[in-house]
Amino acid sequence: MSEAPTEKLTAAEIAELRPDTRLVHGGILRSPFAETSEALFLTQGYVYDTAEQAEARFKGDDPGFIYTRYSNPTTAMFEARLALLEGAEVARATASGMAAVTSAMLCQLKAGDHVVAARALFGSCRYVVEELLPRFGVTTTLVDGTDLAAWQAAVTPETKVFFLESPTNPTLELVDIAAVAKIARAAGARLVVDNVFATPMLQSPIALGADIVVYSATKHIDGQGRCLAGVILCSQQFLTDHLQTFLRQTGPSVSPFNAWVMLKGLETLPLRVERSQASATALADRLAGEAKIGKVIYPYRADHPQHELAKRQMRGGGTLVTFEVDGGKAGAFRFLNQLKVVRISNNLGDAKSLVTHPATTTHQRFSPEARAEMGISDGMVRLSVGLEHVDDLTDDIRRALKAV
Repeated sequence: MSEAPTEKLTAAEIAELRPDTRLVHGGILRSPFAETSEALFLTQGYVYDTAEQAEARFKGDDPGFIYTRYSNPTTAMFEARLALLEGAEVARATASGMAAVTSAMLCQLKAGDHVVAARALFGSCRYVVEELLPRFGVTTTLVDGTDLAAWQAAVTPETKVFFLESPTNPTLELVDIAAVAKIARAAGARLVVDNVFATPMLQSPIALGADIVVYSATKHIDGQGRCLAGVILCSQQFLTDHLQTFLRQTGPSVSPFNAWVMLKGLETLPLRVERSQASATALADRLAGEAKIGKVIYPYRADHPQHELAKRQMRGGGTLVTFEVDGGKAGAFRFLNQLKVVRISNNLGDAKSLVTHPATTTHQRFSPEARAEMGISDGMVRLSVGLEHVDDLTDDIRRALKAV
C-alpha cells in the first residue's frame, strides 16, 4: 500500500481561508487509499507494533489513537474542522448536546463552588443548573441574563462558572456576551456559552470573550435529522487541566459514525444556514402582519427589544422565529394541528421546517409562574425554518391560522 497522500494545504493556510472553504477542507486525515470523502473509522480499538509502543502511547510519548472512547480518526477530523470554524484552540465531540453542556460544567466544578446562570435556558440546561449541580454541593444562582448588574451582584468568592445561551430558547432573548465575559473574567470565573441557536456561522462567542462554547451538533450542524452529537470548544489549557481526563474517564463519547455524519454536515452548513435564515427573515416580516398573531420575535427585526445588540454580536438573525398565536394554548394547538408543510417536532435546525409549543414540550416541566418569568406564554410557538420555499411556508401558516 502506498503512503497517505500529502495534503497541499497546511493547517496554517487552511486557518487563513474563509469559513466556507475551511468547512470543506479543514481537518482532513487521508488514509493511503487517498479517498476524496473523509473515511469512516468504525473501530473500538487500535493495535500496536510492540509492547513498548503501547506503553509510550498510554504515557503520551507516542502520538496516536488508543481507544475510541478517548479519540478516533473520524471524530478527530470533525473536532479539528469545527475548531477551525469557531476560532477555538481545540474541540471535543460528545454523544449529544446535553452531554457537552454537562461535561463542560462538571469537569471544572467541585463541592463548594458557585455557578451563575441566565434563567432563560433550555429546559434540560435548567435541570443541570438547578437540580443536578446542587446534588454535588455546587450552589447556583439564576439571573435575568439581560441585566448586567444582576450578573455582577450574583458573584461570590466561590463563583467559578457563568453559563448562558444567546439567543435563548424559545424567546430569542439576547445576552450581551462580551459584557458578561468581562464580569466573569473580573470574578475569576469562566464563561460557558451555548451557541446552538446562533450557530457558528452567525455568532462567535470566543471572539466575544467566552472561554468555552458548547453545541448540540444534532441541530444545524447535522441539520438533516439523522444523528445526535455535541461539541465542546475551548483552550488547550482547559482541555488539559479539566476536560480531557473527565471525558476519558466518564465516557460521553460520540459514535464515529455520528461524527462522520456531522463532519459531512459541516460542508453544507453555510449554505443551509444562509437559506434558512433568509426565509426566517422573510417569514418574520410576513407574520408580523397577520391579524391572529399578537407578537413576532426575531433578533434582526427592528422591533426586537435588543435589536442593536443583535446587530452588534450576531452576523444575522438566525433560523428561528417565535410568535404568539391568539387564543392561548387552545389557539396554538388549533394552529399547530392544521399545519401540513411545517411539522410538529421539538427539534430545530433541520432541513424541514419544524414547530413546537414550548409550554407543553421543551419547558413543560416548569411551573406556569416560572414559564411566565422566562417569557413563555401558552400561546407561544417556536418555528425552526427549514429549506422549503418560503412562499409554501407562508401559505401553510396562513392556512393554519384560519383555524384559530
